[in-house]
Amino acid sequence: MNLSPDNIIYWQMGFFKLNATIVYTWGLMLVLVIGSKMITGKLSTDLQRSRWQNLLEIIVTGINQQIEEVGLKNPQKYLGFLGSLFLFVAMSSLFTIFPGYEPPTGSLSTTAALAICVFVAVPMFGIEDTGIAGYLRAYTRPTIIMLPFNIISEISRTLALAVRLFGNMLSGTMIIAILLTITPFIFPIVMSALGLLTGMVQAYIFTILATVYIAAATRVSKPKIEP
Repeated sequence: MNLSPDNIIYWQMGFFKLNATIVYTWGLMLVLVIGSKMITGKLSTDLQRSRWQNLLEIIVTGINQQIEEVGLKNPQKYLGFLGSLFLFVAMSSLFTIFPGYEPPTGSLSTTAALAICVFVAVPMFGIEDTGIAGYLRAYTRPTIIMLPFNIISEISRTLALAVRLFGNMLSGTMIIAILLTITPFIFPIVMSALGLLTGMVQAYIFTILATVYIAAATRVSKPKIEP
């Protein structure tokens, strides 16, 4: 068992390498695109709907409520981005039930790319909602002295997102590898099930943190009403 899919090289020419991280990342994205197209291709707008569509609408409604409870008043606007983050991380862990599959989130490059996506999306949503002047003004609150500290906070939380997800996925892989060596017939099944649960929890935490960061960037301070 490999601790990181970066160690599996399928093709190499000089500096360029095609490793398992790239292959499984693009494969997973392809599966998500095709799966979403198949699932949403036959949705009905009539009163008569299938049970599958009713289940999907219940799930999407629950996700919208969760996003709104975090602090975003228009959840449909952020559902595409946040839902894609959750599905990628969750399905990356879920597909470990297939032999030979290596989750791309076991690579620091993948988790760093996901964190950078959040790093870019936060100011984009913030500027769209509050304007570029309102968003930049938030870095100087409550005083201009806080400007460098707020910039450091933006960078440090991006690093924390990447390292947290990578560390949790790597620790689960290491535990399974150790138990495979000690007891190759009993514990790996239990730990694989625990790994699936851990992956779902990490997907939820990563998405909620991204939602919190976007909510903080889109929050508009209202002027105080004098009595």
